Amino acid sequence: MSDLPPCLPRSPERMSRGDTAVLVVDVQEKLIRLIAEGRRIVWNVRRLIDGAKILGLPVLATEQYPEGLGPTVPELAERLGSRPSKLTFSCGGCPGLFSDLPARGIHNMLVCGIEAHVCVQQTVLDLLADGWRVYVAADATGARFDVDYRIALQRMDSAGATLTTTEAALFEWCEASGTPEFKQISRLVREAAP
Repeated sequence: MSDLPPCLPRSPERMSRGDTAVLVVDVQEKLIRLIAEGRRIVWNVRRLIDGAKILGLPVLATEQYPEGLGPTVPELAERLGSRPSKLTFSCGGCPGLFSDLPARGIHNMLVCGIEAHVCVQQTVLDLLADGWRVYVAADATGARFDVDYRIALQRMDSAGATLTTTEAALFEWCEASGTPEFKQISRLVREAAP
């Protein structure tokens, strides 16, 4: 008989690199300047993108009416692929944005971006209605006003989304220490906040 404790089954509440995608919602130049903690949000979104790329997670992104709100902030835009523009607040209005993910075994979506009570919240609610398991990186999401941010997080949580943080998501995707990916993720986690 082994002295090792029995292994626990892996919780379905956890994300993994094989079943999760990241959605960056509308982190655009003209809007981010108005968002409380805007620089910190961009920093956390960038770390999520970098971590996702290290671990092989798909990263999706959108832009809300870029003609008026400007493009995605440069430090994120250089890391992202194509970003469909939208007029609907929910990213669900972007045809085909999510269509190939289920066939790839992806059923979890980590959502981040702005604004929490408008585009992020409406997207999260639509993803939940479509059967997705949705996570919201609270420290990579923001709004112009604190009351909108707080109430949006509460509403998304009560609707069934799971609130998390950038660091928690990075380590959850990584799963174990001692790998080359873990060393890269550790460097992201140790970065000094803006």
